[in-house]
Amino acid sequence: MRLQSPQFQALFTPGLRSVAELFEKKNYELRIAGGAVRDLLSGMTPQDIDFATTATPAEMKEMFTSAGVRLINNKGEKHGTITARLHEQNFEITTLRIDVVTDGRHAEVEFTTDWEKDAERRDLTVNSMFLGLDGMLYDFFNGYEDLKNKKIRFVGKANERIQEDYLRILRYFRFYGRIAEKPGDHEPSTLQAIKENAKGLAGISGERIWVELKKILIGNHVNHLVRLMYELDIAQYIGLPLDGNLDEFDRVTKNIQNLCPKPMTVLTSLFKVKDDVTNLDLRLKISKEEKNLGLFLVKHRQELTKAVGPEPLRPYQDFIMDSREASTNSKICELLKYQGEEHLLRELQDWTVPSFPVSGHDLRKMGVSSGKEIGTALQQLREEWKKSGYHMDKEELLSCLKKL
Repeated sequence: MRLQSPQFQALFTPGLRSVAELFEKKNYELRIAGGAVRDLLSGMTPQDIDFATTATPAEMKEMFTSAGVRLINNKGEKHGTITARLHEQNFEITTLRIDVVTDGRHAEVEFTTDWEKDAERRDLTVNSMFLGLDGMLYDFFNGYEDLKNKKIRFVGKANERIQEDYLRILRYFRFYGRIAEKPGDHEPSTLQAIKENAKGLAGISGERIWVELKKILIGNHVNHLVRLMYELDIAQYIGLPLDGNLDEFDRVTKNIQNLCPKPMTVLTSLFKVKDDVTNLDLRLKISKEEKNLGLFLVKHRQELTKAVGPEPLRPYQDFIMDSREASTNSKICELLKYQGEEHLLRELQDWTVPSFPVSGHDLRKMGVSSGKEIGTALQQLREEWKKSGYHMDKEELLSCLKKL
């Protein structure tokens, strides 16, 4: 098959044309690899494009240097990746490889010129394809067929692929949530291999797990996939509570459909107590902002709810005004998503946080001199202002002060 879609044609920037010419001149093969091929075949424009080649890193360096091309970020070199910068664009190009030794986390690689051998060491069939710059598809493991049928399968034997890198268990779930049409469409042998190897995730760094888990939480079929993590004994190895609140998780995953929640908002519904957030942080090294959001939701999800009456949003607005912290607004937005309050969320997003119109300077002008008195007066005026629904202006508040 030969691909000639508009998305494919759009890749041919001046930078890519120059790179292609250099490789052609030296008779090195160059193809688009992995996820970008999958996206192009799905009619999407890829965010990142990885290239694969038969040229070794040394050959690429020599070729680029002779042509006066700038090379950047040499960190990937020992794995065979060279990054070249042409026409204000970076090109990440990796030599074809085979895994010689794997320990479930990292692999020692050896370079090859065999495209099928390189495809064989990739995780899933939909990620194992190559696309020539002429649009020719190279697909050794029926990845295109699986993509069209929305099937997620490991390349070769699931057991072997997983044992090469246990993180592939979570990558399986992530791509399932991205590509599969309905929940529950798994090969029994794949689920069996995942269950047998779940313990291997204990040796994977928290940071790598969190990158994958976040993508699962905001993908499709999240409810099905997280339940599967419990059924297949994965949850305990990735920082999730052993007795996660799956009923609450069901409820919240329905609430948040179409509301674009943060991953932490979805995940917090599994947690029963603050310690669940702390334990997750110990295992996955989540950011301070993510941890604070989790603790906030666990603390306020039940008692901070909409008011009965004409101003349902008022409790949330009062909370924001009382807290006076810049981040509170976004936390309240996540709480409204968690609670499924779509209408109130839109209302809050349209609301501009009002500024308290009176300052200590205004009070001094009125003859209030001591700092303590000013503090007390300002607090009383804030209460009056709050009662008015934050509508009273400076004049009204200052005349109110006289009465007080």
